[in-house]
Amino acid sequence: MTSKQRSHLKSIAATIQPVAQLGKGGMSENLVRSLSDALEARELIKINVLTNAEEDAQSLGAELAAALRAECVAVIGRKVILYRRSSRKDFKHIEF
Repeated sequence: MTSKQRSHLKSIAATIQPVAQLGKGGMSENLVRSLSDALEARELIKINVLTNAEEDAQSLGAELAAALRAECVAVIGRKVILYRRSSRKDFKHIEF
């Protein structure tokens, strides 16, 4: 992903609300499944990492991206932004 594409996705993500929170429980199978569904429906999601999380936001973002086969666009403070192109046909995809 180029820096221009990353910048474009960050500007879109600035206006969306987080879809999930990661805390003390960490990444569960149900959380990964629900985030995968959210990525399929939206392509771009934001996740809030709580202060009681066992790992920092940067490492959790990398783990989530790997588990979801998504791209970690950015980690800003305690917010993680993930992108994965949706495989749905009847969907208006994010254009670069």
